[in-house]
Amino acid sequence: MANRDPSVPRTVVFLCVANSARSQLAEALARRIAPPGTMVLSAGSNPWRVHPMAIRVLDEVGIDISRARSKGIDEIHIERAGLVVTLCAEEVCPVVPGSVRRLHWPLPDPAEAWGEAEMLERFRETRDLLTEKLGELFGVSPAIGPARNV
Repeated sequence: MANRDPSVPRTVVFLCVANSARSQLAEALARRIAPPGTMVLSAGSNPWRVHPMAIRVLDEVGIDISRARSKGIDEIHIERAGLVVTLCAEEVCPVVPGSVRRLHWPLPDPAEAWGEAEMLERFRETRDLLTEKLGELFGVSPAIGPARNV
């Protein structure tokens, strides 16, 4: 990969608390957007389960995470990360030891919405905001496919 942009980290890790919504969305979208050869991971400090609404809003743009599972930080090799992006807003974000490059994108938890319609809207907004941020991070146009109302 002689033409790889040296400003793009080889391994990116997305962290939140439960690894159920924001970090799952970020991981799946980054896998679609990141340059070839970029390893993308996600984890949480207190993993729970992948939120069904995360699965749904990614399916709307042609990304299938139906087999994904929430992972704890101890399950990934965070020490190999070139960049760690924390996605917590109201919660206490996981602490990352060492001298790894860090970004903090304080996104509200879309699962905290009241009612299915509001939750769906917040998950879509989070997906779309992450798509924009990832496009900026990787220096690419973040076209990820047409939205499908499912």
